[in-house]
Amino acid sequence: MDRLYKKLEEYGKSDYYPFHMPGHKRNMDSSAASFPFDRDITEIHGFDNLHHAEGVIRDAQEYAAQIYGTQRCFFSVNGSTAALLAAISACVDKGGKILMARNCHKAVYHGLYIRDLHPIYIYPHEDSGLGINGGISPSRVERYLEENQDIQAVLITSPTYDGVVSDVKSIARSVHKYGIPLIVDEAHGAHFHFSDYFPVSAAELGADLVVQSFHKTLPALTQTAVLHVCSDRVNVGKIKRFMGIYQTSSPSYILMASMDACMDRMNHTTGKKMFAEFTSQLEETRQRLMKCGHIKLITLEMINSTGVYDFDRSKLLFSTVGTSINGTELHRRLRNEFHIEMEMEAEKYVLGIASVGDTKEGLDRLCKAIEYIDTQVETVQEKTEKNVSYAKMKAFMTISQAMDAPQKRVYLEESVGKISGEFAYLYPPGIPVIVPGEQITGQFVRNMRRYMEQGLELQGLSDSSNETICAVIDSPVKE
Repeated sequence: MDRLYKKLEEYGKSDYYPFHMPGHKRNMDSSAASFPFDRDITEIHGFDNLHHAEGVIRDAQEYAAQIYGTQRCFFSVNGSTAALLAAISACVDKGGKILMARNCHKAVYHGLYIRDLHPIYIYPHEDSGLGINGGISPSRVERYLEENQDIQAVLITSPTYDGVVSDVKSIARSVHKYGIPLIVDEAHGAHFHFSDYFPVSAAELGADLVVQSFHKTLPALTQTAVLHVCSDRVNVGKIKRFMGIYQTSSPSYILMASMDACMDRMNHTTGKKMFAEFTSQLEETRQRLMKCGHIKLITLEMINSTGVYDFDRSKLLFSTVGTSINGTELHRRLRNEFHIEMEMEAEKYVLGIASVGDTKEGLDRLCKAIEYIDTQVETVQEKTEKNVSYAKMKAFMTISQAMDAPQKRVYLEESVGKISGEFAYLYPPGIPVIVPGEQITGQFVRNMRRYMEQGLELQGLSDSSNETICAVIDSPVKE
């Protein structure tokens, strides 16, 4: 079997001269910096075509499907975003209804806009003490489906950005009673399959479509993801059509080769050894970090929220609750004093992602940094006020209706009661705190001000200063 990444290596060393795209012509001297131009090609003879895969790319996708035990696997060089858009579009008719977790990534909401869908939201329970969302309750999924039998698909995120895993097997059982598919955004769980140390992948628990980002937790280049088809409940022809729509017509062979090489490495003895060593070192790291006196490494047992079925221990969440620093300050100290860049900062915690690509030295550096900062902070009395980040919002318009309606810009403090015409979200993780069509509340405005005071990254509003928000002019709500 030809391997895409090996064919690119061999072709880069050959004497074939390119009178075709890309414009660098595999000439390393054509750029001011060093890039792998020798392996960067277009759809030429012998290298297949992602949108009509019949050869080496088809084999690479089939190989990935065999590894994960799924029916089909589609490569995405536009990340999980394109895969999620394709999954939604293939499962729900334009203008249709979808049941989805409110803590989905912004890409899902963009899918709602593109397809003019009517969402019904399930809000995850929240541990307001830690500031972490819990999982999705199977019984609530069942109830919503019973009350809305015109729903065409269900979409949840599991694991969440923080590593919380829902009971996918039970949710799938409920969803399938109504003859519709379950889509699981498992972008942060591509590594689950390769070690029993981690939760079981949704692809093995009854989900019909599973989206995974290779680049998040596996040794693959940024922008690489896959869409797994796990059952016959979804039309594969539609999946193929929409993957072609939402992806570039000039897919990067370097990105595809990165996925192929990742699967080849992970599925052999070297990959198994890498994961065995990684999980052993990760557990040692967790045990060491759990001994800190002030900064707490969050464990499954600490999360006080319903719907939490399992937890991904590769997510290193450091809680600052009850200490003299917050998440932003902890991240700043790790960056400035120890040159350690974490994945995300929140009000009450900092998130680091450990992966099979980590070294023992890297994990040790993190331990030493956290241990040192832990000796520098003090215990303080925690405020009794509970801040809810994803409070339930009331929608008066669909996302499409609100975004396409005439709008005017108003100051945040003057926007309460109006209908939002745009998104606002913390990034990362990119989960909207308000969605176009939802009514702006005083709680939302207070949250926005609190986020800015804490130095968190707010995005989505067209006013980058976050002082104003676009509101719908002809609002269905009386002002």
